[in-house]
Amino acid sequence: MKDSIVITTGIRSAEQLEQEALALSRELQAPYLPRKKLSLQALRELSGSNLILIVTKEKLSLLVDDKELFFHPGLAKLRIKEMQTGKTDQMISAMDLREGDTLLDCTLGLASDALVASFVVGPRGKVIGLEDSRPVAEIVRRGLKTYSGEKPALLEAMRRIQVINEHHLNYLRQQPDNSFDVVYFDPMFRVPKEKSSSLEPLRPLANHSPLTAEAVQEAIRVARQRVVMKESSDSQEFFRLGFHTIQGGRYSPVAYGIIQKGGSS
Repeated sequence: MKDSIVITTGIRSAEQLEQEALALSRELQAPYLPRKKLSLQALRELSGSNLILIVTKEKLSLLVDDKELFFHPGLAKLRIKEMQTGKTDQMISAMDLREGDTLLDCTLGLASDALVASFVVGPRGKVIGLEDSRPVAEIVRRGLKTYSGEKPALLEAMRRIQVINEHHLNYLRQQPDNSFDVVYFDPMFRVPKEKSSSLEPLRPLANHSPLTAEAVQEAIRVARQRVVMKESSDSQEFFRLGFHTIQGGRYSPVAYGIIQKGGSS
C-alpha cells in the first residue's frame, strides 16, 4: 500500500473540513483516515502509505514521504513580473502567444507555464490544462480557484485556467482540427536535473512514459498555429519527435522545440 493515497485533514480540523475530506475520498476512491490529532508519522504507520493528501482551510496538499506538494504561483509570478518590465519569456516567445489566443497545455503539472500563458492571452483567450494524475489535478484545480493574496491580474489569470483530469492523447483524439492556436508539451525530463528539487514530490505521481509520435501528430492536427515542446536543451527527444526548430536562451538548461503549422518544423 506504500504508493497508494490516503486522505486526512489538518490536525486542527473542523467538521466542514472533515466533510470535504470525505467527499474527496469518494471522488478519488481513496481511504479517509480521521486525523484525531495523530502525527503524520503515526498516519503513515497506520495506513502503510507514504502518500497523504491533507485537506486544510488554507490549501489541499500532498505529503510524499517528508516533502509537500501544493499549488503556489512560484516561478510563474517572477516570470510575469519580468515580462512586465519588458523581458522576453522564452516559452511565450517559442509559442508566439498573444492576447486572445487559445492554448492547450497537455502536461499541466503544477500549472506554472499555464499561469504565465493565461496572463498573456488575457480574458479574451483561453488556457486548458490536462493533468493525468487525479490527485495533482485536484490540488492544482483547487489552488487556482482559491489562492489569494496576489494582485488582481494574477488571480484572474489563475481563475481562467480550466483543469481537466485526462491523458493528453485521449483528449487530443477527441478534438476537432485546428481547435487551439497552440498545443504545448512539457513532459517530465528524460534525465532529471539536480536543481529541479521542487518537482521531487511530483515525480512519484507523474506519468513517466515518453511522449509518443502519435500524440505529436494529433497535436499538429489540433493546433492552428504551432506545437511546442519543452525539454532539456541537450535532449534527443526533439529529433525523435520531429521538432527541428529549437529555441531557447543561450545558457539555459532547457529549450523549446517548435513545429509550425503550414511551415517548416
